[in-house]
Amino acid sequence: MNNNVSARTVKMVLLAILAAIMLILTFTPLGYLKIGIIEITFMPIPVAVGAIILGPLAGAIMGVVFGATSFIHALLGLSPFGSALMTINPFYTFILTMVPRILMGWLTGLIFQKLYQKQRTKAISYGAASLSAALLNTILFLSALVLLFGNTEYFKDFQGNLTGLLLLMGTIFVTNGLVEAIATMIIGGAISRALIRYRQ
Repeated sequence: MNNNVSARTVKMVLLAILAAIMLILTFTPLGYLKIGIIEITFMPIPVAVGAIILGPLAGAIMGVVFGATSFIHALLGLSPFGSALMTINPFYTFILTMVPRILMGWLTGLIFQKLYQKQRTKAISYGAASLSAALLNTILFLSALVLLFGNTEYFKDFQGNLTGLLLLMGTIFVTNGLVEAIATMIIGGAISRALIRYRQ
């Protein structure tokens, strides 16, 4: 009984620490690096770490924190892109910032569990799951963006037509996705592996 309580306490403390790190990153360039309309975020790193060392539920909770910080940026005008979306539809913007990040954290935890259970993929499970966090974040976010805002005048006028919108999405995927994927795979994988070894 005491061991179970102690384990839960450790998990709660680790979750609180990771959430605090994300809140600190929210208002620094390390959390959201803005270059024009392009926004590169390193927030998937703590989400990946939480999902790997604490499980899918913790990953989803970390996704909530990630999404909330993203919505705060849009709400306070700290993100030009997010602010533009807020003027179009605040509710859709909230859905866009929250749902993809929650799914990303949850799915990352599931992916790690599946990979870690198999001996042949156990060694790469940390890096692969961390990589999946960044890729899922980009793919789910862009998919939701097109679904919710693809038919709005803002996107139609950005390049004049749907082809221009798809080109914009592709540019974001290549620039944001590549940088975020490499950073999350290396840093998230290394931190997760070290923390799990320390706990064991």
